[in-house]
Amino acid sequence: MAEYEDRATASSLLLLLLLFFFRCGVVVGSTEVIVAGGGGGGGGGAEAPLVLPLVLRAANSSASADDLLRRRRLRREDSYLPNAHMRLYDNLLTNGYYTTRLYIGTPPQEFALIVDSGSTVTYVPCSSCEQCGNHQDPRFKPDLSSTYEPVKCNIDCTCDNDKKQCVYERQYAEMSSSSGVLGEDIISFGTESALKPQRAVFGCENSETGDLYSQHADGIMGLGRGQLSIMDQLVDKGVISDSFSLCYGGMDFGGGAMVLGGISSPRNMVFSNSDPVRSPYYNIDLKEIHVAGKALRLDPKIFDRRHGTVLDSGTTYVYLPAQAFVAFRDTIMSKLHSLKQIRGPDPNYKDICFAGAGRDVSDLSKTFPTVDMVFGNGQKLSLSPENYLFRHSKVEGAYCLGFFQNGKDPTTLLGGIIVRNTLVTYDRQHERIGFWKTNCSELWERLQTSKAPSPAPSSSSYTTSTIDLSPAFSPSGVDSVLPGQYLVGLITFDMSINATYFDLVSHSAELAELIAHELEVDSHQVHMMNITSEGNRTLIRWAIFPDGSAKFISNTTALGIISRLTEHRVRLPENFGTYQVVEWNVEPPSTRTWWEQHLVGVIIGVSMVAMLSALSVWLLWRNKIKGPGSYRPVNAVVPEQELQPL
Repeated sequence: MAEYEDRATASSLLLLLLLFFFRCGVVVGSTEVIVAGGGGGGGGGAEAPLVLPLVLRAANSSASADDLLRRRRLRREDSYLPNAHMRLYDNLLTNGYYTTRLYIGTPPQEFALIVDSGSTVTYVPCSSCEQCGNHQDPRFKPDLSSTYEPVKCNIDCTCDNDKKQCVYERQYAEMSSSSGVLGEDIISFGTESALKPQRAVFGCENSETGDLYSQHADGIMGLGRGQLSIMDQLVDKGVISDSFSLCYGGMDFGGGAMVLGGISSPRNMVFSNSDPVRSPYYNIDLKEIHVAGKALRLDPKIFDRRHGTVLDSGTTYVYLPAQAFVAFRDTIMSKLHSLKQIRGPDPNYKDICFAGAGRDVSDLSKTFPTVDMVFGNGQKLSLSPENYLFRHSKVEGAYCLGFFQNGKDPTTLLGGIIVRNTLVTYDRQHERIGFWKTNCSELWERLQTSKAPSPAPSSSSYTTSTIDLSPAFSPSGVDSVLPGQYLVGLITFDMSINATYFDLVSHSAELAELIAHELEVDSHQVHMMNITSEGNRTLIRWAIFPDGSAKFISNTTALGIISRLTEHRVRLPENFGTYQVVEWNVEPPSTRTWWEQHLVGVIIGVSMVAMLSALSVWLLWRNKIKGPGSYRPVNAVVPEQELQPL
């Protein structure tokens, strides 16, 4: 997702703008739009993906030459700066985007915002909004925040009609829009963040249209380049280094992690140069695409046309220039002789889908080929099938291509699907972007449990990190919950799932089996205790009982169950949506005797036996009083009797 920005008005920037446009080959005064996806290939309407294509910003939103020079001269002390560690929620198939939780105001008001590297302004619906949709959380109430201040009209912003307050307006290529006023308040990044709350400017929406109006998320968290970007504001304050990282969950498991600030680069991280002057968006130097080890027969310049190859976390799928898409599609299809091509989930789109691949994502590489992206420096990023496929929502074991033709636009646009289970580091200070394949659900726990001191600054100019992503870690906080020989008789937990009650209730047995598999217990140990609807979410209470005749769950098993729950390592298929463990509880084995536990059942059983015995005695006594039936002659007419069933 990327936006139009307000045009520059400061005359002092005119010469810089002319030089910028001359280098990029853009006509001054024109606004160009990337039409991502053209008229076909929407990824299936059943998933309702939010694909917000990019548009070219006006030049005042890009980093100026002075900004770039200043950022290159960042202090070496940046290697000791804190980071903002933030969870990611939602997924691509169900929502089309990933969100994080941001807190604004005093006391904090919570919002679910789409993380978008193609936008700059961070904005939320305002309580005064006359045209805002019904979103996940209540609207921001400036009057309830003791630290809120409106941004007063000045020469660096666009002012309202009364020339009193700064305003913003953003329009997107698919015709949605957002507009409102600019305010400044305390922004908090969650309890897991080492970065303290900071004052920052954000947008308070008064109007929104299109997909922005109908989406479930509250608003946008802008991570792009520009004065209003949350990244630029934090870097300008000197509280974080000029870098951020995103890690999106995989096909079977949404969520993930985000870090604002520097982190240590894993040894085998693959880097591509990213030129901030080449494009105002985050671009990479893509030269070739390989399928099954062979390069597509394409001119390398095809990936450098118009805006080049742009990485945008707010877009769902991948959009290639026409020639590159045809070559990629044909090569992929030539490798899938064992699969049957079927129609996509939405008849309005001509998705390219295949059936017969199986449900297990880990087995897809046995059927689908490996795809490699080769950068200008010779480094190569290998993509697994989940990086170019999405699940068919109506046919089990079927998958569709998540690559589409970018209409008539020659720009290459890489959306979130291509970085599933990939740590992506936007190292803005050193003008590069790094990629590292990993399990993003485990990465969050690695960030949470990494308490070791930061390594000493290296002589290398690339050392700006504060966290070491070591491969090994242990669950934190669990041993203190279940110390010593504590006996566990029952584990209960409440799971809030991002799916409606009617979507889940008919699949409760299947869901119980999946949870049992993920928790590594037998299916008969998992019981659904209660299920209630919470709007677009469903709250389910589960109970884990001891196995068979056992009276308690071993400490090892209990620790494993609890760590998987609290660390969100339980993976559910995308059709079940994402989940949160709201609350969990451990109960000791019951101290009641067998008679105390089954007293009610024994009483009912004894009562039933007594009643049956009394009824039998009464029937025998009644037949005895009546005596034998009256005598009838042999040839007497007797009413015909029906045969009684055996």
